[in-house]
Amino acid sequence: MSLSACAELSRCFAAAASAKPNSGKSNSTAATSLVISSPIGHDGAVSSVSRSRKTSRIVAEASQGLTYRDAGVDIDAGAELVRRIAKMAPGIGGFGGLYPLGDSYLVAGTDGVGTKLMLAFETGIHDTIGIDLVAMSVNDIVTSGAKPLFFLDYFATGRLDVDVAEKVVKGIVDGCKQSDCVLLGGETAEMPGLYKEGEYDLSGCAVGIVKKDSVINGKNIVAGDVIIGLPSSGVHSNGFSLVRRVLAQSGLSLKDQLPGSNITLAEALMAPTVIYVKQVLDLISKGGVKGIAHITGGGFTDNIPRVFPEGLGALIYDGSWEVPAVFRWLQEAGKIEDSEMRRTFNMGIGMILVVSPEAANRILENKGQTDKFYRIGEIISGNGVTFS
Repeated sequence: MSLSACAELSRCFAAAASAKPNSGKSNSTAATSLVISSPIGHDGAVSSVSRSRKTSRIVAEASQGLTYRDAGVDIDAGAELVRRIAKMAPGIGGFGGLYPLGDSYLVAGTDGVGTKLMLAFETGIHDTIGIDLVAMSVNDIVTSGAKPLFFLDYFATGRLDVDVAEKVVKGIVDGCKQSDCVLLGGETAEMPGLYKEGEYDLSGCAVGIVKKDSVINGKNIVAGDVIIGLPSSGVHSNGFSLVRRVLAQSGLSLKDQLPGSNITLAEALMAPTVIYVKQVLDLISKGGVKGIAHITGGGFTDNIPRVFPEGLGALIYDGSWEVPAVFRWLQEAGKIEDSEMRRTFNMGIGMILVVSPEAANRILENKGQTDKFYRIGEIISGNGVTFS
């Protein structure tokens, strides 16, 4: 399995059904984590590779529209690194790594929560950041149709504050309950001098299982298939380097009310990532699901095409779902272009499923009163993502 990765950067550009990289976290440093699909060693294990890059370029003027690169995260640089590593380790791509085990695959994913941690330090909200941690990994592995089995966490700090650590772990336990998996173990590391007072870092790893004949890999997707979107709770755990830059430029504080809503900016930005495991597995069990994408770093632009066969693209219907107020505020306060918003944030859709037209009709017609599904687009011939 891959090691600590960067939650604010998407870096899977090669189509590979049997091995998948995972998003991770970044402040001024972004780490790109890859899983190689080619078996290494006599036991056929899927090995992992981890690489990191560093960028600290902050160049935006207040009068100009902000970009993710201005905030210190260069998605294109990450993509270039992936292309270079792909020459040495062909077959990278996707959301989780698959390891053959009898008639099944173990599916593993690892991640962090990015610079959202810095808002946790500032707000003192520590009891939900653990939910984010679990969500980032289990949402990745469920895209293969895998049921999460267990989760492992890593908590590192300069000086251990037991009360804070307990709150963080409580969130991890809550996340495991939501995804119906076991918190199997973890590591608490106290490293004086490495972290500032009151700060900590988190990473985690989830392992799940799926039958080989039930893997969701996108191979059967065809033009005319429907894209169903599942709503997010807000920003989730991606793009917070840009969020923090917008916040600083806006003149507002985390205690101020989010414009266009009745909650504070802290409440909006710290809302925990939705865990889609039970919802997605239920939809898979009803048939017709061909591909699934977790909308994390890279937003709509980079994540949705990761599940398509070559020669296919997505047409997304503008206005087909409600965009949360937090994204409208981010775009206005940061003067961010539409294309940059779509490549950085989930825009209110945290997971997409590509399904047959028949399955789409069944899902939309039979959804319960509390279910929220949106028909947000369709598969077309071509490449990339088009909005209309």
